Amino acid sequence: MNSTPQQRPGLFHPTRPLYRFTTLLFIASLSFGSYFAYDIVGAIAPTLVEELGGARGTVGAFYTMYSVAAILSVFVGGLLIDHLGTRKASLLFSTLVFAGSALVWVARSLPVFFVGRFIFGAGSEPLIVAQSAMLARWFRQKELALSFGITLTVSRLGTLFAFNTGELITAQFGSYRYALFAAALLCLISLLGNLCYVVMDKRGEKVLGLRDESAHESIQLRDIRAFPTSYWYVALLCVTFYSAIFPFTALSTDFFVDKWGIPRFAEATGGFLHKVFNNFLHMFGTAGGISSIIIFASMLLAPFAGRLVDRVGRRASLMILGSLLMIPSHLAMGLTHIYPAFPMILLGAAFVLVPAAMWPSVPLIVPEERVGTAFGLMTMIQNIGLALFPALNGLLRDATHTYTASMIMFAGLGVVGLLFALLLKQADARAGGQLERPGVQS
Repeated sequence: MNSTPQQRPGLFHPTRPLYRFTTLLFIASLSFGSYFAYDIVGAIAPTLVEELGGARGTVGAFYTMYSVAAILSVFVGGLLIDHLGTRKASLLFSTLVFAGSALVWVARSLPVFFVGRFIFGAGSEPLIVAQSAMLARWFRQKELALSFGITLTVSRLGTLFAFNTGELITAQFGSYRYALFAAALLCLISLLGNLCYVVMDKRGEKVLGLRDESAHESIQLRDIRAFPTSYWYVALLCVTFYSAIFPFTALSTDFFVDKWGIPRFAEATGGFLHKVFNNFLHMFGTAGGISSIIIFASMLLAPFAGRLVDRVGRRASLMILGSLLMIPSHLAMGLTHIYPAFPMILLGAAFVLVPAAMWPSVPLIVPEERVGTAFGLMTMIQNIGLALFPALNGLLRDATHTYTASMIMFAGLGVVGLLFALLLKQADARAGGQLERPGVQS
């Protein structure tokens, strides 16, 4: 009896790992431009303070304006993701990111600069929520923490370039506006990556049986009340952890110049690309480079940390360890004259461990159809801290003329974060210990 042999799917079929990881590449690219644009303001903070004639608090206010927009938009963005799907929602957010970064670039006055940062923030944080929902959509049963780690690596590559090229671009071309132009250009490239994701997701949807994004679900706010206690501890840890990281890096370049007299960039002759390479080569000797150590550590090690989480679990335990490492890092920089590169390495370890365990925990503890809402709510809570603490950091610096009070504040946030991490482990143990178990592999 003759039988027709079953045709095997091609190498670039949606069921193949190559297709899945190519999709991951485009998902990861969505936030590369926005991370660069977010941190370019901190990277060129000394020049901005000089050229705009403002106080250090002005730079903090740029970050606060971004976070105010995020607070107002990110929860609604999460609802939109669950209602419209990742494709339509992410394209909307990517467009806002590009428009806001372009407005910051062309701004000729502080009010327009603030408006641009507001529009940018209204798109950037919901876009990161959409990105997280995309990863949960494609990797829930396969390499979930690894996919988050790879995405964090690509995203923070944007931050790494911002801190190590911002002042260099400004010096090379004679104006900080060229650094802001680079940010807008990279946001446009991320928008193009989003379009590629849309094409690949549409193709993969039917083949893989993914949730139909053309079927718009009714979102009930009362569903949030059903989120478990573990979710709320993760959300509270998120706000304290990131409030002790990003508001610090927003003014850390100025901090290192002010307290240690570290140069803004490495002097070199030759062409611009040679100067960029030289700046990276001397990362531990420039203010922007030292600011980027925690980003570099996270970028380099996040995929390995994600793979480790997939294999061994221990998510709550890793969050406890990461929160604990933050406290001596901030105190060493605030209260001693130890060269800041060393405590920044310790802070970088915390910045690897906590996100690698925290973000992949959310799809494990909330229903699949509410992942966008859960990420949106968590990011909104996070941005309350990111709106408050950059402004407090700048105000404390202007009031005391040192960063000592700010560093004590950030260490205090580490203590509070450690408390939430301990409570999370207790709550997870009562619920069966799901966060401590290894991830599902196929």
